[in-house]
Amino acid sequence: MNASRPPGPAAAAPGPGPRKARILVVDDDRLVLATVTHGLAEAGYEVIDADNGDDAILLAREHRPALALLDIRMEGKSGFDVAETLRDAYRIPFMFLSAFADEATREKVHALGALDYLVKPLEVGQIVPAVAAVLARLGSAAQPAPVPAAAAAPALADPLPLAVGVLMHRHSLARAAALRRLHELAQAQGLTPQAQAERLLAAVEELARTGA
Repeated sequence: MNASRPPGPAAAAPGPGPRKARILVVDDDRLVLATVTHGLAEAGYEVIDADNGDDAILLAREHRPALALLDIRMEGKSGFDVAETLRDAYRIPFMFLSAFADEATREKVHALGALDYLVKPLEVGQIVPAVAAVLARLGSAAQPAPVPAAAAAPALADPLPLAVGVLMHRHSLARAAALRRLHELAQAQGLTPQAQAERLLAAVEELARTGA
């Protein structure tokens, strides 16, 4: 997670009428991320954003967006990895925004069950109608999906992979080194690695929620 700007709800320009659905935008290109986020916010959507897959999953777990817009090729967890978690753990629908349009990518997009697949470069004027069309297909209400209480949020079946990913991203560690650090933290606290992973994820979620 980027220490200089923790991911969280993006500032949305006020507009007339009720707030539209909550959208998660994920892209490791900061310019693309800012452009898409701003365009959707201007269109009245509530937008949360992340520049990597691990943060995206944490934010999806916390905020339960109505739809996720995912870049495919990112450092660490790819958009495909994020999509699988959103589909299997949280039943959050998703679409892809990608610069890649080869046959293998298209087949994977189809196999994952994406609702749409837009090929970059794209104008915001193309993205907003595509999002509206997907939400209409989903029968999305005008109001954003309710955020469940933290206590009611289901935990991942195994928090270790996500916690390792967080350590890798925050401390620029290789996967083996991040796993070793997680075990060291658990031993120091007298916890199992799984319990330490849950504590780490809870702390990161709190930072994202408060913007600290």
